[in-house]
Amino acid sequence: MKKRTKKLNLDIDPSIAGVSRRTVEKIMNAWYESGNAPPKLDPDLPEKDRELLIRQMSDCLDEAVGDISRLARVVHLGMIYINLTEEGKKNFLVTLATRFDVDNVLLEEKIKNMRLADNDEDRIRAELEFREVLIPPRVKLLRQLITLPDGFIFLKDMRKDLLPLISTYPRLKKLDDDIKNLLATYFDINLLDLQEIDWNTPAATLEKLMQYEAVHEISSWDDLKHRLHTDRRVFAFFHYRMPNDPLIFVEVALVNGMPDNIQKLIDVNTEPVDPATADTAIFYSISNTQMGLTGISFGNFLIKQVVKKLSSELPNLKSFATLSPIPRFMSWLMPYLREGGDPLLSRSEINRILEYVHTENPGLGLEELLEDGHWHEEKELAEMLKRPLMRLCAHYLINIKRDLKAYDPVAHFHLSNGARILNMHWMADTTEKGIAQSAGIMLNYDYELKKIVRNHERYLTDHKINVSKRVRGWLK
Repeated sequence: MKKRTKKLNLDIDPSIAGVSRRTVEKIMNAWYESGNAPPKLDPDLPEKDRELLIRQMSDCLDEAVGDISRLARVVHLGMIYINLTEEGKKNFLVTLATRFDVDNVLLEEKIKNMRLADNDEDRIRAELEFREVLIPPRVKLLRQLITLPDGFIFLKDMRKDLLPLISTYPRLKKLDDDIKNLLATYFDINLLDLQEIDWNTPAATLEKLMQYEAVHEISSWDDLKHRLHTDRRVFAFFHYRMPNDPLIFVEVALVNGMPDNIQKLIDVNTEPVDPATADTAIFYSISNTQMGLTGISFGNFLIKQVVKKLSSELPNLKSFATLSPIPRFMSWLMPYLREGGDPLLSRSEINRILEYVHTENPGLGLEELLEDGHWHEEKELAEMLKRPLMRLCAHYLINIKRDLKAYDPVAHFHLSNGARILNMHWMADTTEKGIAQSAGIMLNYDYELKKIVRNHERYLTDHKINVSKRVRGWLK
């Protein structure tokens, strides 16, 4: 078996990306056991091979064959996908999305049957048939693919291949939604296992922490060691379907008082605090490690679990909060100013801004100043822009929504988890990324254990953006 596995690994196109090696090996083993012939399709899946692919997909949906034969066909389809290049995967996904969509002719027929039904029995039968044809054949195929060895991971990695293609091939959005909904059925807060990460954690997991850190880059092993220091904690959430691959990393600093600057917080030269004397736990980085699970909720109260764990271990902790970025503030603000949105400026602020620019439009003038990524390095200019930008940021957080929820994804995450926006901090992140995404502004989201559930419910049911008076004060 080892010899065969090695041979097949060498046959797989080197451009394969996304599907984990463990998943590949498990599917290969099942492929050998099924007695399948080697995949005959060109790895780029050109037009001449797509009818063969469609036939293979149709064979997987054939209900006339037994479970064993159907599984063999699904394994073969999995092997085809594994052997495809990036171009081939694109053609595979487009074929699956378009050729196995809802049958509109059949759909119209079922709608007609519902309209013509003249008694309850016929109407119920027609409604059930209508509901059935609303499910495209590709969903049935996806349900079969998830039965592959590590099929959950296989679909997750397939979605990772799919997501970057949607902007070019909009019809893939429906396929993405099908995969997302199928994967989402496997998630609930009760299915996640919280584990603490330390210097003795297996190196493979530590490497993933360095690789997936999405908020504040871990630049070296020394940097990593600092984040695992006595006054630091790192937690990871695992799913039973992916026991060796963390879904989320949560990094915590144990400090005294509420920090207002990320550079000081992650500086490796900062003197550590004795955890027994710390009064505040700061969540300064929360990273989702799985692109293929983007947009899938892992359940609410993730942070509540960490808060409860820290509270039980360190009863001296009185406050639990974050120091968080505002990743979409500037990407919202610049078009808003350009398209004539109210810059919320006072007369004196307008006059000051117009002194710096060559336009009589204060909104466009503010945009012009911010386009220079080094504006914050001019002390006088930065001080002049502080109140306008803090006011606009407060407006963005409190009033700008999407589907009645906070527009900013980080805000939505913390508010969904029961937090309150406590503080806004000026020049809290002066890195290039921090200036580009949030004009250097950062937030404290406050997690008060007794109010987490209430805050969560008010946000999701009443669409209440819970902010302190201090933050609202910036709107004046």
